[in-house]
Amino acid sequence: MLRHSVRFLVYLTAIFLASCKTTKPVSQPAPPVTEKTTQDTIVSEEPQTPVVVPKTEKTEENQQEKTVKKIAPPLDIYEFRAAWVATVANINWPSKPGLSTSEQQREALKLLDFLQENNFNAVIFQVRPQTDALYDSELEPWSYFLTGKQGKAPEPYYDPLKFWIEAAHNRGLELHVWLNPYRAHHTTGGEISESSIIKRKPELAVKLENGMWWLDPAKQGTQDHSAAVVMDLVKRYDLDGVHFDDYFYPYDSYNNGKDFPDDDSWNTYKNNRGELSRADWRRHNVNHFIRRVYDEIKTEKPFVKFGLSPFGIWRPGYPQSITGYDQYEKLYADAKLWLNEGWIDYFTPQLYWKINQEGQSFPELLGWWERENNRNRHLWPGINVGLGGDEKNIDETINQIMITRGMLPESKGTVHWSIGPLVKHDSLSTALKQGPYKKKTLVPSSPWLDDEAPEIPQVQTTINNERIQINWTHPDRDDVFRWVIYFKYEGGNWDYKILNGDLSSYSLQYIVGEKKKKMEQIGLTAVDRTGNQSEFKAIILK
Repeated sequence: MLRHSVRFLVYLTAIFLASCKTTKPVSQPAPPVTEKTTQDTIVSEEPQTPVVVPKTEKTEENQQEKTVKKIAPPLDIYEFRAAWVATVANINWPSKPGLSTSEQQREALKLLDFLQENNFNAVIFQVRPQTDALYDSELEPWSYFLTGKQGKAPEPYYDPLKFWIEAAHNRGLELHVWLNPYRAHHTTGGEISESSIIKRKPELAVKLENGMWWLDPAKQGTQDHSAAVVMDLVKRYDLDGVHFDDYFYPYDSYNNGKDFPDDDSWNTYKNNRGELSRADWRRHNVNHFIRRVYDEIKTEKPFVKFGLSPFGIWRPGYPQSITGYDQYEKLYADAKLWLNEGWIDYFTPQLYWKINQEGQSFPELLGWWERENNRNRHLWPGINVGLGGDEKNIDETINQIMITRGMLPESKGTVHWSIGPLVKHDSLSTALKQGPYKKKTLVPSSPWLDDEAPEIPQVQTTINNERIQINWTHPDRDDVFRWVIYFKYEGGNWDYKILNGDLSSYSLQYIVGEKKKKMEQIGLTAVDRTGNQSEFKAIILK
């Protein structure tokens, strides 16, 4: 382990010095007691002074600038930590179609408990694997992967997505719904029912030679229907994000290397005097849809993040040493444009290759995407944790997380493909929790969505024997998503606890250790839905 760590540190140093500034193709794996107290200590509330963030304001009288000092929290505790939960082909959940409601819920809670216990803060849950629904929808039928028959509701009835959202939020996890916008039927998806869009709107769907069906991205009906599905979810559910992966126009292997069968829509475009080449026209169709979805989400609920997880290589030769699949030319996905234009809130290229892999090096690709991120959106790469749980593969996973932290310090984060290997390999999950995921973190803020921080909570503390009780109120507590308690013991460093937004009290050890060290300072911040954290004030315990 030490040998690998030293090699990693040398490698990482070289990166920084050089860059100052499923069933898929082989480059990607197959496709988330209250007790009475007596106040025996007087407390005083004073601001913590060492860390300040200057802010410039102008007075109405003379328009002269003045500096207002905003006291920042004593620790930077932001990092996005998510895992994909795939439902297509029952990859991750449920374990097979047709389980009872109680069995489905038990399996779901086991996965969510795992994420909570291992200090993740988000789950990316696939709710639409093939123009179907793992939730109660009037637009599309119940999923075969849920009940074993497309169109059949769970028995006894429940809404799986509502269940997942509530359970995730209760565990301090964001929930992002993951949709495939164009895949109409998967080869493992059972019988196509009369309620499928393939039967209801056959003019929108085409069949591929491997048995899959695909919606034609050029058809207005496709765009309207898929956008309506997204917005139905955004309007009716308490989501934190909407997520698309790499399936736009299908991989050419799905059609035995033949071109996508869209002659009908292409000829209509040409007959209407369209001037784009066929490839540019296909890319335009996808670009238009991505921009539309982003704008519609922001109009309805600006705090709901829109994330995209494209294939990890934009084009071979970008950067120069990169070789491999050309998503720009094959999937008609101009993922670089979406990042350049800021049509997303977070960008998760699927960088499923190793650090030292020639032609597809993880840090080389991450560095290239970072240079394209001129709108400063979140860049949280997807990594492959399916390599196994031995020492070599554990080192690879941890080193990729550390490289990401070093290269993207302003908004750290990683998305793990998928939750399955994390649960399967105890050695991998243990190494993560004992290493980079030792403490819980907040999801980084999204200042382009909202940069107004909540007000400071009003805090009262009461000490009883060796514990300190913290109670608080807040004028806008319905807008608070998380609380963070910061605390510091005699001779020690700052530490913290992240709590759910529905709490209004918490108890901590006031005296710790054999030397009976007392807590010296404590403070509480409020965090809103987009990650903004309130100003920090330390309570000095005298």
